[in-house]
Amino acid sequence: MKLSSTEFFSSDCCIVGVGPAGLMLGYLLARAGLRVVVIEKHPDFLRDFRGDTIHPSTLEIMHQLGLLDELLQLPHQRAEKLQAEIAGQEITMADFSRLPVTCRFIAFMPQWDFLNFLADKSAQFAGFTLLKSTSFDDFIFEKGAVCGIRATKGTCQMTIRSQVVIGADGRHSAVRAKTGLTSREFGSSRDVLWFRLNKHDDDPAWGGGHKGPGQKVIMIDRGDYWQCGFSILKGQFTALQSAGLAALKHEIALSAPFSVARMAEITEWDQLRLLSIRIDRLDKWMKPGVLCIGDAAHAMSPIGGVGVNLAIQDAVATANCVTAPLLKKNLQLHYLEKVQKRRQFPTVATQFLQIKMSSNKGKSKRQSESPLPTIMRYLPFLRFVFGRLIGLGFRTEKPQRYN
Repeated sequence: MKLSSTEFFSSDCCIVGVGPAGLMLGYLLARAGLRVVVIEKHPDFLRDFRGDTIHPSTLEIMHQLGLLDELLQLPHQRAEKLQAEIAGQEITMADFSRLPVTCRFIAFMPQWDFLNFLADKSAQFAGFTLLKSTSFDDFIFEKGAVCGIRATKGTCQMTIRSQVVIGADGRHSAVRAKTGLTSREFGSSRDVLWFRLNKHDDDPAWGGGHKGPGQKVIMIDRGDYWQCGFSILKGQFTALQSAGLAALKHEIALSAPFSVARMAEITEWDQLRLLSIRIDRLDKWMKPGVLCIGDAAHAMSPIGGVGVNLAIQDAVATANCVTAPLLKKNLQLHYLEKVQKRRQFPTVATQFLQIKMSSNKGKSKRQSESPLPTIMRYLPFLRFVFGRLIGLGFRTEKPQRYN
């Protein structure tokens, strides 16, 4: 492709990737009076089956920013508890009713609505620039440190200079790949097939709009349709395709609360999306002039739906660590190291639990023999413990003000 023009941007921070981490960080830095350029390779935020559980920890951050009331005007469903069907019994796995926060529930909101909301709020600050359909190409170096990026938008080459580049471009991060930073991968025994089914008037009204894992099925209430997840063995998708769509629908119906006939609207494989589950994390999140956060630093399993909220907490911690030195034009490596030091423990602890839960699901022991319903019945306080771990995580973050 022949490039027809070149554009130049000067900023305090360049953020690659418009996900929850990237937009939240962009909002916080622009709010503090910094110049922020955020680039996104896609033209919009409309991707199906993205993480969209907004936990009490994120809702509390939105409250602290004065954005909560307006956010909750957007269409969403609420879950004060998380229910699960195990060994033929429905139990409460997590109860958020005792959390010391404003919102004691999970809000299920399409991620594109949440991202559009943050983008609109960020655009109110003069120093915020969002460039869509713009792909990250490479870093710009000066004296051995990253001092910006080169990017492409259509036929236009862009040069974006900045004090720091933030990689917030997800689990397949191009920024992460270019840094050469090493990582540890912990694997996963499962993948997830996502699909949607239109709602019927006689469908059960599951409390809070979310239910799982009923054996291998998760269902999320999207208002006029169900978002369904079907857990499969890692690498099993090719064999399922070979067996045919009818056989897959029959297998799903064995675990789901609906019949094969109910799945008649699934007529082709393009209606299913495979989520290849991966759990990993960088050994170091940064190099001079560049920092990775969110899934770019630590890919999470969808267990607990915590990925979005860990990414938001990473963004808040990053803003708290780097805003003051960026304002003083004196950002050094140790400020970036503070971000990882702050967020390392909650990342490791959350991944540890996810790995343990994944390995338990991979065992041959039948769910009908699971002791969990009995344990939860005799130790009911555990639902509040799990509510705390899922709802707030292992370390909460609070945005600081700089003006």
